[in-house]
Amino acid sequence: MILAIDIGNTNIVVGGICREKIYFVSRISTDRSKTEDEYAITLKSIMNMYDVSSESINGAIISSVVPPLSNILKAAVKKITGKTPLLVGPGIKTGLNILIDNPGQLGSDLVVDSVAAIAQYPKPIIIFDMGTATTISIIDKNGSYIGGIIFPGIMVSQEALSGRTSQLPHISPETPADIIGKNTIDAMKSGLINGNASFIDGMIDRIEEKLREKASVVATGGLSGFIIPHCKRNIIHDENLLLKGLWLIHEKNAK
Repeated sequence: MILAIDIGNTNIVVGGICREKIYFVSRISTDRSKTEDEYAITLKSIMNMYDVSSESINGAIISSVVPPLSNILKAAVKKITGKTPLLVGPGIKTGLNILIDNPGQLGSDLVVDSVAAIAQYPKPIIIFDMGTATTISIIDKNGSYIGGIIFPGIMVSQEALSGRTSQLPHISPETPADIIGKNTIDAMKSGLINGNASFIDGMIDRIEEKLREKASVVATGGLSGFIIPHCKRNIIHDENLLLKGLWLIHEKNAK
């Protein structure tokens, strides 16, 4: 088993995974103020909760979009497992052909998502990763990353709306009673859920028009489960896509 960690802007996803199965997945809040010892205690507690011993960890890998935390988590993992984690970035073999203006600008999470999707789904592929931001990655029929789209995340948009208006409250992502809200809360829920579902359906149409062919569509990320059931298009919900990609990249580099 390897310890796979994705450091996002809002959450850190921690998983135990091997070739055959995913043993556990846990999410903790991203906290830039924590020390390596504090993260080591948190990681050790997660492993204890799932009855995973340090001796059962044969390796580790980290992807991160929060650079200040990358080395802190590396040190925390080394402290509790004795293994020095791989860090997805320059010098790491991914096998992904990136055809954008500056490949070095591509976020490690998008690289990892793409590696996993290419290994598992027919090409071309459209990948939605719904977290703090909603990102869309496009893989062409040759398996190359040809570009992407970045959109404000579901809750980022909602918090901006509530924060900038006097009479609109903060709400959670819940299914509204109807597409047409009969009160302020249901109207906001419909905008949050149905509005984002419509956005996803519409972007798929436009991207496929550009590709001039149908694509496999995969959605992942912590907020995707709230939105994807309300989409009209056929979308594969793969909440563990990133962990699978980390496993594959670890396999390419472990030797």
